[in-house]
Amino acid sequence: MQVIRGVAGGLLLLAGLFCSTAWAQELPKIAEFYFDDDTAARPIQALPPEQPGLVDQLMKLRERGRKGVDATVQLAGIAYAEGRGELAAKLYQEALASVSENSLQARGIRWNQGWDLYRQGDAAGALALWTQAASGTRGNPGWAPPTLALALWTLGRRDEALQWYAAAVRTEPELWNDPARFPQLLPAWKDEERARLAEVQRAWAANPPAWP
Repeated sequence: MQVIRGVAGGLLLLAGLFCSTAWAQELPKIAEFYFDDDTAARPIQALPPEQPGLVDQLMKLRERGRKGVDATVQLAGIAYAEGRGELAAKLYQEALASVSENSLQARGIRWNQGWDLYRQGDAAGALALWTQAASGTRGNPGWAPPTLALALWTLGRRDEALQWYAAAVRTEPELWNDPARFPQLLPAWKDEERARLAEVQRAWAANPPAWP
């Protein structure tokens, strides 16, 4: 499947989304517990991914202004999957520009783009976006400890990864102390992502960091 060339031609966007300052994000201070659900942390899809003619249908939604943001984000994910990172970044920038900076929608867009970047091998970019998404919520979202731990471990920031993973265990010790539960806890993650988090869990189990 290829994203229609007209997507690129029709975009009037700012260049340089991924400038060096974009990733200069400080991690939030680790809280003791992370019990809060976060509705921003979900795949943004205007249409079912298996729908025939998906790209054409998403383009029509954009043209009609119906579910325009969701359609743009879904097209961006398709572009990343096709290896068209520049187009994907522009589509994400367009989606972000159309919503309030600190809105639930903006956090959801950043959460989604974080996963796209991580799966393209850009763990630093993913960490920055996930940091923004986690920092923008008033609660302590349950997705943050394992997700930030994954990115930090991938980047070789292992002490920080263990601190974040420890927060997940403090919150739900019966769930996060056993990697066998990861498919249940993290059904949308890929096998290799759960395997990497299992590395974090084993390192945590060998030497659990103290709190605080």
